[in-house]
Amino acid sequence: MKRLLWGILLSLLVLAGCTSKNTSVKYNVAISSDSERIAYSTYGAGETSLIFIHGWSCDSRYWQQQLSTFSKHYQVITIDLAGHGDSSLGRLDYTMISFAKDVKAVIEKDNLNQAILIGHSMGGGVMAEVARLMPKKVIAIIGIDTLQNVAEEVPQKILDEMSEPFEVDFQNAMQAFVSPMFPEGTDGELINWIKEDMSSAPQDVAVSAFRNYLGQYVNNEASQVFENITVPVVSINARLWPTSPDDNRKHIKNYKLFYIEETGHFPMLEKPEEFNKLLTEALEYIKTENNNDL
Repeated sequence: MKRLLWGILLSLLVLAGCTSKNTSVKYNVAISSDSERIAYSTYGAGETSLIFIHGWSCDSRYWQQQLSTFSKHYQVITIDLAGHGDSSLGRLDYTMISFAKDVKAVIEKDNLNQAILIGHSMGGGVMAEVARLMPKKVIAIIGIDTLQNVAEEVPQKILDEMSEPFEVDFQNAMQAFVSPMFPEGTDGELINWIKEDMSSAPQDVAVSAFRNYLGQYVNNEASQVFENITVPVVSINARLWPTSPDDNRKHIKNYKLFYIEETGHFPMLEKPEEFNKLLTEALEYIKTENNNDL
């Protein structure tokens, strides 16, 4: 269903200049630690791999507008985490660690030497776990509208209250959840596509991932995961929700914040050209921090 919806609205993406018809692609599957089949796609070539990790109830298609730009200089890999997109969905519990092992499986299958992880929303929690699992392979992580405050505390009661609507009436709850994520003036067709796409996600996968992602802010794992991470950590965040760089720097050793203006939670789709420029700037910053070793 997701692929069908994407095809129907392909014309919207063409108008936005996001197609990658001149970008060659290789499709592959890696086997995660629990035998889940992880679909991923590879574009371009380079010593450094950019691994794009989608957010909650999304998939690799959300990075379509970045492929042609960044595959010119890097190897670009987009992944469907278990339970999303074209990957299998036999897992019982969709935790950030299990998602991280999905990414790890891809890195190991392709024997990548150095990777920069780029994670949107929930993908921010995933990429931090990957960096902890593979400190010799991950040279930087970039969060897209995520990591607003890794020290934020969410009471279990609040998490339960937030989860309940998705458990009772998933599709309507998801549409209501997504609607406020865009500023006034955002393309209505894009908003409708994201609402319809995310609300078509498997309910059991989505609820499990939602509880596990926000559960990191109940048990303080969201900040603790960074204790031994020394590589550059960058955020490219909208102003939809406040970001607390000072609080982040108490837990993240090397943190840099970029703001993208006048977008909502999906800046890579809403303002792709501006987003790509900021991501390029973030990569240049990482290059400097790593002594130009990219």
